Amino acid sequence: MITTWARVTCLAACVCAVSSAQSARTPVVIELFTSEGCSSCPPADRLLARLENEQPVPEADILVMEEHVDYWDHLGWRDPFSAASYTQRQQEYALAFGSEDVYTPEMVVDGRPGFTGSDGRRALELIRDSAAAPHATVDIRREGDSKIGISAGHFPAGTKSVDVVLAITEDALGNNVLRGENAGRRLSHAAVARSLVSLGQFDARKSPEYNATLPLRWMPEWNRQNLRVIAFVQDRSSHRILGAASLRP
Repeated sequence: MITTWARVTCLAACVCAVSSAQSARTPVVIELFTSEGCSSCPPADRLLARLENEQPVPEADILVMEEHVDYWDHLGWRDPFSAASYTQRQQEYALAFGSEDVYTPEMVVDGRPGFTGSDGRRALELIRDSAAAPHATVDIRREGDSKIGISAGHFPAGTKSVDVVLAITEDALGNNVLRGENAGRRLSHAAVARSLVSLGQFDARKSPEYNATLPLRWMPEWNRQNLRVIAFVQDRSSHRILGAASLRP
C-alpha cells in the first residue's frame, strides 16, 4: 500500500542481485485505467506518479500511462481526458484475462492480469517479475524534427503475431473537479495518454525484425516539453507486452 511505500521500496531494491550501474534497466510498461469521476482513483494516480518519478525497481525502466475511461462520464463529471478507446482497451484486457468486469482504478503491468491500482506492494512485485522476464529489443529514435524510427527484434521464443503500438503521454496535467464523486478536489495527473494507436500487426515467425519510419504529430494544446513517446510490441493472443522504448520529442 502507499502508506508502506518506503518499506516496500527498500525490499524491491534489496532483492536486486546487480545494481542499475552494472546492468541495463528493462523497460516495463504500466497502464492505469482511471477516471476523474471515481473517488477511489486519486490514490492510484499518485502511486503512478511516484513510480514514474522515483523509479523504485533498479532492474526496471518504468514507463507509465494513465488511460482515462469514459464510463464514469455520465455520473456527474465528464473527465476531459477520457476516451472510448481507453474503455475499449480495458475491455479487451478483461476478455484476455477471463474477467467479467472492468473497474477503476485498475493497474496493468506489461499486459499481465490487472489489480487494484493503488496497491503499491503488488505493483512493485509485478514490475520486478516483469523486468526479469525475457523481452524483445525495441528502439525508438528521432529522424528529423517531425519523424521517428521504430525497430523491434529478438522476440522471446514462441512469439507469433504482435501489435506494434505507439503512445503519446503528457505530464503535469490536472483539473479542478466541480461535480461528481471528486467534487471540490484539485486532481493532478502524470503521463496522461493523449494518443494510443496500433501501427499494425507484425508476424515474428516470418521476419526477425520490425522496422518503420513514421511522422510524429501532436495537437497544439499539448505541451511539448511534457510529452513522452512510447513504442511497444504486444502479443496479440496473450496481450503481454514484450518490449518497449521511449523518448522525449
